Amino acid sequence: MATSKKNPKPLKSEKSELLKYYKDMLLIRRFEEKAGQLYGMGQIAGFCHLYIGQEAVVVGCRAGMIEGDQMITGYRDHGHMLACGMTSRGVMAELTGREGGYSRGKGGSMHMFSTEKHFYGGHGIVGAQVPIGAGLALANKYKGNGNVSLAFFGDGASNQGQVYEAFNMAKLWDLPVVFVIENNQYAMGTSVKRSSAETELHKRGSSFEIEGVQVDGMNVLEVRDAARKAIKHARDGKGPMILEMKTYRYRGHSMSDPAKYRTREEVSKTRAERDPIDMARARLLDEKWASEDDLKAIDKEIKAIVADSAQFAIESPEPDPSELYTDVLLEA
Repeated sequence: MATSKKNPKPLKSEKSELLKYYKDMLLIRRFEEKAGQLYGMGQIAGFCHLYIGQEAVVVGCRAGMIEGDQMITGYRDHGHMLACGMTSRGVMAELTGREGGYSRGKGGSMHMFSTEKHFYGGHGIVGAQVPIGAGLALANKYKGNGNVSLAFFGDGASNQGQVYEAFNMAKLWDLPVVFVIENNQYAMGTSVKRSSAETELHKRGSSFEIEGVQVDGMNVLEVRDAARKAIKHARDGKGPMILEMKTYRYRGHSMSDPAKYRTREEVSKTRAERDPIDMARARLLDEKWASEDDLKAIDKEIKAIVADSAQFAIESPEPDPSELYTDVLLEA
């Protein structure tokens, strides 16, 4: 099992590439901040799990994917949707339960998808998306289309039995799937050290002969490089890989979580020293690929996009009551 090592040299990147990653991560950050505000205003009901702090994971992984590759994840899913190219308007409208949402207002935060963008959910049951991700890979292998599925799940879900069943079948059949463990170090309110006998989660596939790699999930370029290698491994017919992304969420597990199980100092230290957006920003400035004014303009542009999505959501009508009877049964 390989483990990533700190490289004193900056990872390779082009100006346009890093600028795109920066914009994508900032869009997710600003979108989630606005979602938190709307939740506090009562515009979003039910559960709402924010992705603030973990943006580099999905943006870096997305950089390794090609058209046709699929993504599936759990309930902390808004960032994945935006990274896949789903519109801010459609995602925010779904969060607020409006007709203009991706599931026409019936799915909410945890249950929306877009087959057009090859995003297969948002799943509320812990770990349930992992065998479905393996199923997507089985379909890809059966069709011979050369596509790879990425199944994202958290450190808590990594203890679920169905995850190991998926590992076994994926390796048995050498399915083109990459299992991405977003280890934000707290499964709801329980730290990995208290809940997992093996805390190096990239080793979880060892009994199935699945190679695993631990990655700095706060560094978008390191995530990109690891994702490219893992996806190529799967696409080349060598079977699944596990990527353990060491990341961190700044907010509570959900909007109803006061996060008293960790100190403010811990959160502040991580945010000050390892924030993925700040690290990308620093590189852009150091390389003179962008000025402070350039970055302020980007932030202003993204804030306008997010504000527009919130306005669109609030002004969109609620679903017609007849929607209760749609999408219930598919007659094939």
